[in-house]
Amino acid sequence: MKRFEIYKNIRKRAVIFGLPISLFALMMVAILVSLLVIIFSFSFGMVIGILIFNAGLYIALTRINQNPQLFQMAKAFPRIISNKRNSGFDYEQD
Repeated sequence: MKRFEIYKNIRKRAVIFGLPISLFALMMVAILVSLLVIIFSFSFGMVIGILIFNAGLYIALTRINQNPQLFQMAKAFPRIISNKRNSGFDYEQD
């Protein structure tokens, strides 16, 4: 009789080649553009340059995925935490 393991990581994001779906889509668009450039330019140097660019892009995207704090511009916590509704009126004097 077969034994099946319980899949416990159901809340994790979908990953393809170590990248989330959005970054994988960005990588695929870059590869398609690279293929178009390779097809329409008959230069060996261009082919090598595009291969190096795609490898560098993949490495950069995996590093960004592993360390997302690099591009976090907003602060983690708000300045004020309150349960009051915001009415839109300003009672401060100018």
